[in-house]
Order: sequence, then structure tokens, then C-alpha cells
Amino acid sequence: MRKINYLIIHCTATPQSTTIDSIKNYWKNNLGWKNPGYHYIIEPNGNVVNLLPIDKVSNGVGGWNSQIINISYIGGIDTKGRAMDNRTPEQKAAILRLLKELKAKFPKASVAGHRDFPNVHKACPSFNAKAEYAGI
Repeated sequence: MRKINYLIIHCTATPQSTTIDSIKNYWKNNLGWKNPGYHYIIEPNGNVVNLLPIDKVSNGVGGWNSQIINISYIGGIDTKGRAMDNRTPEQKAAILRLLKELKAKFPKASVAGHRDFPNVHKACPSFNAKAEYAGI
């Protein structure tokens, strides 16, 4: 098992109506990725979908992925494409539940948002994940 130092929260920066299949197609066809961007993606109804086993490396934060489990919720932008925390109550509950499960497996892992990494120039996940999940 690889050493996990971070549990990172992302948003897809898409409308909440976006399908997981369309996100996966974008990674494969537009970005040329063999592995997904996230280990887990959370639908607006709170359904947690595992896209990649956590012992594999996903593509969430360039240069850091070998030590990260990447988690994303579908959403994170308003109708004009601007950053907005539009997580549903179901997504918030699912993220919290998943983080607690992962912290039990990786107690030393820090929780942060994509935007908290050096040289990341985006608002992802459109809220302060570090502060919101500080007590986990």
C-alpha cells in the first residue's frame, strides 16, 4: 500500500447535472489520461462512486498524486462558470462520511482542498476544505 499523506477535496467545476461518464470521457479523450482524476466522485444525491482503487494513483494534483487520495463532488460553479460552493446536503454528508472512513485507515493524512497546494491557481473545491474538515 502506498503512503497516503493527504485526502484532497475537489469539485468537478461543472454543472451538477454533469454525468460521471462525461467527466471520464473528458479525462480520456481531452486530457489523454489513463487513470481518472479522482478516486471517488460524489453525485448530487450523495451517492459515492469509487472510480479507482485507492492503492492506484489518480490525477488530481500534479506532482503530488503518489501520496494523495482524491475526492470530488460534482458541481462547484454557478451558471456563469464562477466558483461556488453548491454542494447539496447529501454531498456534504457523503464527503464527511467518506473522510471519516479514510481517516480511520490513514490517521496521519491531512485533509485539504486542491487550491491549498503550491502553484494551484484555481478555487477548487470552491470552499475552504482545510478549515471545514480540520476536526476530522
